[in-house]
Amino acid sequence: MAPKVIWLFAFVGLYWAYCVFWGIKGAMTAKTASDYFIAGRRLSLWVFILAATATSFSGWTFMGHPGLVYRDGFQYAYASFYTITIPFTGVMFLKRQWMLGKRFGYVTPGEMLSDYFRGDAIRILVVLVALLFSIPYLGVQLGASGFLFNVLTDDLISKTTGTWLLSLVVLIYVASGGLRAVAYVDTVQCVLLAVGIMITGLIALDLAGGWAALNQGFANLAASDVGKWGTTPGDAYNAYFAIPGVIQFTAGLGKETPVGGLWTGIMVLTYMFALMGIQSAPAFTMWAFGNADPKPFAPQQVWASSFCIGGILFFFTAFQGMGAHLLGANPAVSEAGLALSNVLDGEAISAKPDSLVPYYFNQIADAAPWLVGLLAVCALAAMQSTGAAYMSTAGGMLTRDLYKRYLNPTADHATQKLFGRMGVAFIVISALLVATFSSDALVLLGGLAVAFGFQMWPSLAAVTWFPWITRQGATWGLAAGLLGVIFTETIGQQITGGALPWGRWPMTIHSAGWGMLCNLAVLIPVSMATQNADDTAHRMIYHNFLREHSSLPVDKKKLVPIAWIVTLGWMFFGIGPGAVIGNDIFGAPNDAASWTFGIPSIWAWQILFWLLGCGMMWFLAYKMEMSTVPEKEIEVLAEDIGDLAPGQSRG
Repeated sequence: MAPKVIWLFAFVGLYWAYCVFWGIKGAMTAKTASDYFIAGRRLSLWVFILAATATSFSGWTFMGHPGLVYRDGFQYAYASFYTITIPFTGVMFLKRQWMLGKRFGYVTPGEMLSDYFRGDAIRILVVLVALLFSIPYLGVQLGASGFLFNVLTDDLISKTTGTWLLSLVVLIYVASGGLRAVAYVDTVQCVLLAVGIMITGLIALDLAGGWAALNQGFANLAASDVGKWGTTPGDAYNAYFAIPGVIQFTAGLGKETPVGGLWTGIMVLTYMFALMGIQSAPAFTMWAFGNADPKPFAPQQVWASSFCIGGILFFFTAFQGMGAHLLGANPAVSEAGLALSNVLDGEAISAKPDSLVPYYFNQIADAAPWLVGLLAVCALAAMQSTGAAYMSTAGGMLTRDLYKRYLNPTADHATQKLFGRMGVAFIVISALLVATFSSDALVLLGGLAVAFGFQMWPSLAAVTWFPWITRQGATWGLAAGLLGVIFTETIGQQITGGALPWGRWPMTIHSAGWGMLCNLAVLIPVSMATQNADDTAHRMIYHNFLREHSSLPVDKKKLVPIAWIVTLGWMFFGIGPGAVIGNDIFGAPNDAASWTFGIPSIWAWQILFWLLGCGMMWFLAYKMEMSTVPEKEIEVLAEDIGDLAPGQSRG
């Protein structure tokens, strides 16, 4: 057995022991249903900061993201801005959801929304969203972990066997310990995620011969027309180093191939919308409910996510993805004589970009087999971090929103925990079927899941910001949004046998964007047509409470227009149509002598707007008090909504 395999099993064994320990401890601590499902509303500051960050950035960040940077170049690297757009959703909603959960004793988002709207259809749809999000998202994480073991053990363990074995451990600690176990395991997973990405980036940089050699390699590649997407329309820049315009009026992937690459300005923007779905997905509502107070929200959103993980991705992931072209992963680049070396397997990585990171691991197998084992655990931890959280929370929703609501309203705490564990098992088995039979790319199938999560935005906006949105509008809008996502994704073509006149992501607009257009197209007119004085008065109970406890001080209200301008401006120029300016504002990609900062203009633009985005997040979270602790103490009506008698007022 190779030394790297021995080290791999040793590190994985230690990691699994840690996971099982917290599963047992969580099971012993969880005395009530609230303890099990939302950690008794007692998550500490640092546990939430690290756990929420690990949940937001997982296996698709560790393995899938570098693979797509390699496949599509710097035009796809705009996706690294999800380190800002994901927590932006948290800035918008987490504090206010926490306040409602604290006051009214909600455990799941379905309880909150059905109570607010006084209807159960929205509850069922929220559970559906949770399942549509959790099962495919978890499935690709589990599948990727099995693939990782297959590569690193040199086929000693098959992908399917690895997937099922790794899934068993996750099932044990999540089902046993609930959200508390997930949170404490996630704290270590967050550190492993960050360390693993940085070490892998340094491996890529070292293989390239250092910074100067890597950047010179970029200059040579940018001056050529070699690459998957050729050159961009108009300026004829190498498409690895420029986005191909604001929008392309294609019928969609599968019908037409975009010219110069897929990642137009509008595609980047709507893909960022999709990834906002991670923190608007039902799971993050339960994360919000699990906190003792909102103190962790702002540091997690601004410093842990936007600044730390953002910096790691814009540098170390760029080293991995773009550096791969110069290290043999791109056969066309190697044939053109532009590669610095040929240490990577071009045919294998071209066929499966997700395999790039394991191939980097193998480059150090002889010199440092122990480090391969450590990096494998880093990747495994990254894959399991998000999956575990969605398993736990989706199991809670199945129990509280279906079983307890309709089948056994008087279920005691022990029964709820039992059915919660059964729900986790159901989700894991379903996800394993996805992992076993899905062949789609890790990031893009994950993108389908997050597009579903993004459709929760209007419903969350209703309960936290906009009282004019009615039950009928939110319910039918959510249903329309889910259908909009489905029929602008590959699954829609499969359902209709290819009969739809458009393909995947028509007009280079992500399915999340199309889904939201359908969502709002139904929500707005239906809400306008279904206004009711009694329902409005009920909804205002919640909004009056929020205004009383979270309104801005008078001296800060003048900053509201500035906040709008800063946010919309950053989205337009940083991740939207205006990003096309970044192609050459700091020098033409094909002329390295003109590079203002000595690096490609598109990369410099991304780094600049990453820093500006961190500033925007600080302004919103702290200065605008969107993620700070309310000054006025919140009166708790019930620790658990289930403790209230049927029909008892929540307000």
